[in-house]
Amino acid sequence: MKKLGVGYENYKDFIDNDLYYVDKTLLIRDIVKKGGKVTLFTRPRRFGKTLALSTIQTFFEEERDEGGNAVDKGRYFTGKKVMTCDDELLSKQGQYPVINLSLKSGKQDDFYNSFMILRKVVISEFTRHIYLADSDKLSDSEKQEFISLEHGEIEWRELEKSFKNDSDRQSAFRRECGKYAVALKTLSELLEKHHGKKTIVLIDEYDVPLENAYRRGFYDDMTGFIRSLFESVLKTNNALEFAVVTGCLRISKESIFTGLNNLKVNSIRDVDFGEYFGFLQQETDEMLDNYGLAGSTETVKEWYDGYLFGNTEVYNPWSVIKYVDDHISDMNRLPEAYWSNTSSNSIIKEMIERADDSVKDELDTLISGGTIEKRIHEDITYDDIDTNDDSLWNFLFFTGYMKAVSTRLDDDLTFLTMKIPNREIRSLFKTQVKDWFDAKVKTVDLSEFHKAILDQDTRRIEDFVSELLSKSISYFDNEESFYHGFFLSLLYGMPGYKPRSNREEGQGRPDIVLFPDRPKDPAYLFELKTRKKFDEMDDGIKEALAQIHDMKYEEGILADGYLGVVSYGICFCKKSCIVEKFVR
Repeated sequence: MKKLGVGYENYKDFIDNDLYYVDKTLLIRDIVKKGGKVTLFTRPRRFGKTLALSTIQTFFEEERDEGGNAVDKGRYFTGKKVMTCDDELLSKQGQYPVINLSLKSGKQDDFYNSFMILRKVVISEFTRHIYLADSDKLSDSEKQEFISLEHGEIEWRELEKSFKNDSDRQSAFRRECGKYAVALKTLSELLEKHHGKKTIVLIDEYDVPLENAYRRGFYDDMTGFIRSLFESVLKTNNALEFAVVTGCLRISKESIFTGLNNLKVNSIRDVDFGEYFGFLQQETDEMLDNYGLAGSTETVKEWYDGYLFGNTEVYNPWSVIKYVDDHISDMNRLPEAYWSNTSSNSIIKEMIERADDSVKDELDTLISGGTIEKRIHEDITYDDIDTNDDSLWNFLFFTGYMKAVSTRLDDDLTFLTMKIPNREIRSLFKTQVKDWFDAKVKTVDLSEFHKAILDQDTRRIEDFVSELLSKSISYFDNEESFYHGFFLSLLYGMPGYKPRSNREEGQGRPDIVLFPDRPKDPAYLFELKTRKKFDEMDDGIKEALAQIHDMKYEEGILADGYLGVVSYGICFCKKSCIVEKFVR
């Protein structure tokens, strides 16, 4: 079995290390035939965007070593699907200079440090093309300009020594931003002059520094830099052959793409290119079969399938690879939620924290497997995400947390019916909701609840618990484990007592027992039941009390030397509970 490429994003690594590779090389053909001068792909994180750009780079790039000698890369595509294409496309292999830039590392606390990291990424592309410094096709002034940009780190450190105050530093920093905003255009022009061919530009995860900047409060500065970068290298650049840009969202209202009339946007709603980001059914089945996991087909489908890109249904490639890698050595291992987008998860958390009853109802519907309908639009701004629920649902849709079910047109507006795509995403929603509710419970003053237990006041216990449950998401009303964990959490920190769950007593295991620190104080026993209908709750109480008696729970506690036991039978139904006690 070939090694799986967990965490690998460079196409060459798959070939050099003989890793398992799902052949997506026909993307190269379709970029040429269907792409624009500038093509923007918006797809969720970890759906193969970085690997796709690396594949394009490997195919087209006329690569040179440090001595300026051409590197033979024919072996990287031997036997791949792209080699079945026409001669016109194959004649383009290894013929172009390429700039490949990833912006995913621009996630620092302030604009200065974020820019410095992005500048370092730009400089690394100059270093990769260091042979230009000795090119006999460039003038001395052009070579000097190249060297100056490539030595940017050194020059800045030297310049810093001359700063007398913050004003000097800020002025120099603004000039540095302007200098590197046009650096890619300069590099592409120098590459064209050296190679005699226009330059292909690849920019990965363009929106990562923008989202980070919004969250950290320097959005306008970062927007200005990215806009200037794009305008110079993508809009006013005669040295450009074509460009491919990737990200999660099309952020257009902030004018990142102002004036880019040559831009073609391909989102998850578009039909073209749907098969190149994510695994198709056949590709997933083949991988499972190759690793002896054909029996896991239905499990993998239930957990990681369900994404719809255009008309193409795909699996989450990251999660499938992780599942296979984990189950090669342990076929009985349970499936897990491998995929998460940290920033999106935090937005889900914020949404839940500020959710009104209508949003809670929508979350309940989705987690329960239902659908909701929202107006769909791709021009998303981060301001809207925080203030507009429709934009929030759009964000979740375009970042992979929702799946399109159907669309309709109403008064020239498009409405999308959406649902959670699979169990993996449902588990992420459930985790966020559960964590939010647990955190909310921790902020509640439980002293009155604890006093009600000691006072054996069943009505006050009922009212307190029902009030807290009213703030939860209804989906959990169907899960007995939720009520158990919820009630147990209310008992922690009760003065003079320690709760124990499912500890063996008598002839069984009561749900929860509060053991006193002092043996002369009574223990408190709780047996929990759930019912789906309110008129069945009395029956649930009877079952709880009968179980306490029949399984001799109280006798087991008394045998441990405790002087008394107060038993509570509790029955939950949705957001209500009833409580009865029995004193021994």
